Amino acid sequence: MKRFLSVLLMFAIGMGMLAGCSSDGGTSEELSAAKVGERMQQTVSFHDMKQGDLEKLQKLYHIDAEKVEDFILFTASSNVKAEELAIIKVKDASDTENVTEKIQQRIEAQTIKLKDYRPEEYYLIEKHVLKTKGPFVLFAVSKEVDQIESVFDEAIK
Repeated sequence: MKRFLSVLLMFAIGMGMLAGCSSDGGTSEELSAAKVGERMQQTVSFHDMKQGDLEKLQKLYHIDAEKVEDFILFTASSNVKAEELAIIKVKDASDTENVTEKIQQRIEAQTIKLKDYRPEEYYLIEKHVLKTKGPFVLFAVSKEVDQIESVFDEAIK
């Protein structure tokens, strides 16, 4: 009986050590923009948006592809709508400032384009979210911007 208990105790200690090695400290490195996007799609609907590729990301934001590790991009189905969602994970966290500056230029261009022409879309741009956390950059223009920001914050703790 003592042998069984000592083997069981060693097994429990071993499992505890393994659990300690795989704590949340490693998950931020494993977390991708795609995984954050998947979590977001469980809360917010992107059904009337289209998914963008690297070419679209570069066209909209003029971001150097070499600096991007991973991203998701959703844009409005029409160019007269303002809705956009970009989650960009940069290879080096020091590049987040450069990426946010590029996105800020996009915000300014959209503001000029839609301010007088589409006031309801301009309102969405004015209420956008642009923030960084570690190597991640979030840019969201949506009626559901609060939910998007909340899911982003929760995913990247």
